[in-house]
Amino acid sequence: MPVSDTPVLSARGISKQFGGVEVLSDVDLDLSAGEIHALLGENGAGKSTFAKILSGVHRPTRGTLALNGNPVEVPNPIAAQNLGITLIHQEPISFPDMSVTENLVLGRHDGALLGRVPWAQMERNANELMDMLRVSIDVTKPMRGLSIADQQMVEIARALASDSRLIIMDEPTAPLTPKEVETLFSIARRLRDQGRTIIFISHRLEEVQALCDRATIFRDGHLVETANVADLSDEDIIRLMIGRPLKEMMHRSGAKIGDVALEVRELSLPGKFHDISFTVRHGEIVGLAGLVGAGRTDVARAVFGVAPAASGSIAVKGKTVEIADPSDAIELGLAFVPEDRAVAGIFGTLPVDQNITAAVPGKIAPHGFIRSAIERALAEKSVKDLRIRLAALRQPIGELSGGNQQKSILARWLHTDPDILILDEPTRGIDIGVKAEFYDMIGTLAANGRGVLLISSELPELLYLCDRILVMSEGELTADIAGDEATQESVMRAAVPTKGKHGTGGSPPEHNEVAL
Repeated sequence: MPVSDTPVLSARGISKQFGGVEVLSDVDLDLSAGEIHALLGENGAGKSTFAKILSGVHRPTRGTLALNGNPVEVPNPIAAQNLGITLIHQEPISFPDMSVTENLVLGRHDGALLGRVPWAQMERNANELMDMLRVSIDVTKPMRGLSIADQQMVEIARALASDSRLIIMDEPTAPLTPKEVETLFSIARRLRDQGRTIIFISHRLEEVQALCDRATIFRDGHLVETANVADLSDEDIIRLMIGRPLKEMMHRSGAKIGDVALEVRELSLPGKFHDISFTVRHGEIVGLAGLVGAGRTDVARAVFGVAPAASGSIAVKGKTVEIADPSDAIELGLAFVPEDRAVAGIFGTLPVDQNITAAVPGKIAPHGFIRSAIERALAEKSVKDLRIRLAALRQPIGELSGGNQQKSILARWLHTDPDILILDEPTRGIDIGVKAEFYDMIGTLAANGRGVLLISSELPELLYLCDRILVMSEGELTADIAGDEATQESVMRAAVPTKGKHGTGGSPPEHNEVAL
């Protein structure tokens, strides 16, 4: 829809320093009423800092803000809420043991006759908000039992209850399913059509193209471009974010491909996958593609011993082996970077150095006692080699960005000196710049003679990086395509269930069923 010419918020010269380091420099930006405005950039580019200044989490070092033409100060989030500005975090913030209704009214002072709480009226108001959002949520139930998507709906309802005119959504789709994403988008469009302004922060360019009216791109603390999304291609956005086209950073390793490092023969696990056979050679990057639910991760978990197959065999360097659990896989020279780093990858409350060295107890505790100096030296080398950005080695790893958490997990496995790496969606949820670093690292691993099995839902990633691409569909291996012959069409043709065998038709899937 056409964007209003009247700025709902104007920022002039907004800058921010932390510890004498300027992370945001002289940002000028006008936000219009009735638009969805994307903020894009790598981690550390300044977009989240700018959003937090608007929402009162941070105060600018210098610069001014105006709301509907009137100068304003936003010293804290309560002041922002009173001004009609709400920040919705990626992980919704709530009181889990309180009801939805109670969470909706927290921080609002409506008053109550003789100190009594008007529960019936509050619940009616809460239900009206849910009706307005067209979602079905029992407002009497505690927040703890709600899905992340429903918790986000409650956050949006809170913004509506306080009549927020500027709603900031920081990576709101990261934990959501495709269906939940579409529900969120429908609500965002309705809010825009009501004249509200939405700031949408995301690393997913396809979402920006589908949802947003305008985009502002940050790089190294500077605002480098504001433009209509319709006028920007993905290539334009990436070039503005990182300073050059991403394709320049994506190329096959050109490594010398050697003997077979891993051979999987007729691997099956009822209900998950059937009769899977493939090889990965030293120096080779083998991609594993397929739609969501095709069984890719299940195969990887079986090979690494997390959930072993019921039948079939695995050979490492030509020798048939038994892998009953991950410790067997590690002993045999395998490493596995899992898809869900928050659940299966990191120890969130432990410091970075302990996370990095967790897979090599023999190195850091040679006689049964942890040698702190050895642990620190190993971690410091990883931080330097992989360019992990952090405040200190003793910082809890849960405080790092997603990309730096992922680098730390990779560092952990590299300390085991593996011959074969299984990387399951290694670049999911990390920004473009860090993705480029991962592409470089994957190529280096292959160049050093390691075999790499790369699972990814991003077809361009597989097409540019892989020497071969295996394709799975509904638990079966349907194609083995040489890298120089693979195209997006050939991969998708093998990934889509065929009529009479896997499903009811062979037409391509909806876009949100696979990340491209």
